[in-house]
Amino acid sequence: MAFLVPAPLLPMLAKRIDAIPAEGAFQFEPKWDGFRTIVFRDGDELLIQSRDGKGLDRYFPELRAPLLAQLPSRCVLDGEIVMPRPGSEDRTALDFDALQLRVHPAASRVKMLSEMTPASVVFFDCIALDDQDLRAKPFEQRRRQLELILKDAVAPLHLTPATEDRVVAADWFRRFEGAGLDGLIAKPLAGVYAPDKRTQFKVKHERDCDCVVAGFRWHKNGDGTHVGSLLLGLFDDAGALQHVGVCASFTEAKRRELVETLAPYREGAMAGHPWAHWSGGDAPAEDGSRMPGAKSRWNSTKDLSWEPLRAELVVEVAYEHMQGNRFRHLAHFRRWRPDKSTASCTYAQLEVVPPQELMDLFAGT
Repeated sequence: MAFLVPAPLLPMLAKRIDAIPAEGAFQFEPKWDGFRTIVFRDGDELLIQSRDGKGLDRYFPELRAPLLAQLPSRCVLDGEIVMPRPGSEDRTALDFDALQLRVHPAASRVKMLSEMTPASVVFFDCIALDDQDLRAKPFEQRRRQLELILKDAVAPLHLTPATEDRVVAADWFRRFEGAGLDGLIAKPLAGVYAPDKRTQFKVKHERDCDCVVAGFRWHKNGDGTHVGSLLLGLFDDAGALQHVGVCASFTEAKRRELVETLAPYREGAMAGHPWAHWSGGDAPAEDGSRMPGAKSRWNSTKDLSWEPLRAELVVEVAYEHMQGNRFRHLAHFRRWRPDKSTASCTYAQLEVVPPQELMDLFAGT
C-alpha cells in the first residue's frame, strides 16, 4: 500500500523527566496506557500500525468501520489503542490486561473478543492530511488540524484532551491515575514530528515497595555470567506468594554481581517453593495469575524460563502503578533490605489509588 507518508513509520517518543516542566511553551496531555498506533488511510486502504512498525489490523477488526467512516479520505494520524471497561465502583477505566488478550493467533478468538470488549482509539497528532506531509510543521499547527478532523468524532474515536495550563495538567496527573492513565506527556508547541526520536517528555508516577525475590532469569547473552532480571513476589491475604512482576535494567557490573549475591539462595530452592507448580511455564494458573515462566504474548520464541531462589531475600523496588494484582511496568532496583522480613512483603503496603471515572477527562472536568 502506498500512502502519502510511507509506512511503516516509527512514532515519535518521549524522554522521562521527574516533574512537569516549570518553564517553556508546552502542551500537556494524558499519557494513555494502551498500544501506540499510527493509522494510515488512503481512500478504502487502511493500515493500523504498531509502535514497532507491524500491522495491528487483524487484532482490532472492529476499528476498521469507524476509522473509515470518521477520518478524512487521506490522512496519517498518531494515537493509542485503549480498552475502556467498567472498573472499581462501576467507574470506566483503562484495562491493559484485556487489551493484551487481543494479541492472539486465532482469528475466531479475536473476533469474539472484538465483540465482547471493543477497543477505542485516542488520537494525539496529525502527521499528514490530504496532500500535505505535516511532519516539518510545529506541533501547535498539527494539533489545530487534528482538532478540525475530530471535532465531530464519536466513540470509539476520541481526540485526546490537552491543556497548556500547568495547574490543570497537575490535577490530571494526580486525579486520573485511578482511571488507568500512565502519567503526562509534555509536548513542545514548536516541535516538529521526529520519528523514533525522544523530543517530547513524559512524567510518570513512582512509588516504593518491598518485595520477596523468589527467582531470577539469566541475561539473554546466555553465558550464565549475568543475571537478567529478578522475579518479585508479594503475599496476598491468604498467605500465598503472588508473582507481581520483575526487576530489571541493571548495569553490566550489577548483573555480574547479582550472580554471586543470589548463589547461596539457589541451593535447594525448588523444594517447597511457592511457585514450584509453575516450573513448566506452559499452562496458565487456575486463578488467572501470571506465571513466572509463561510464554510471551508478543514473542513465542522468547525464553522466559526462570531459576528458583529460596524465598528469603527482600528487595526495595520503585514501581509506577499496579494493574490488577501486579506491576504494570518493570520495577527498578533500589536496595536490598536485610532488615525486613519476607512476611512484611504484602499487598497491604501498597498505596491504594482511588478510582476515577475516565469519561470525566474527556468531559474536561
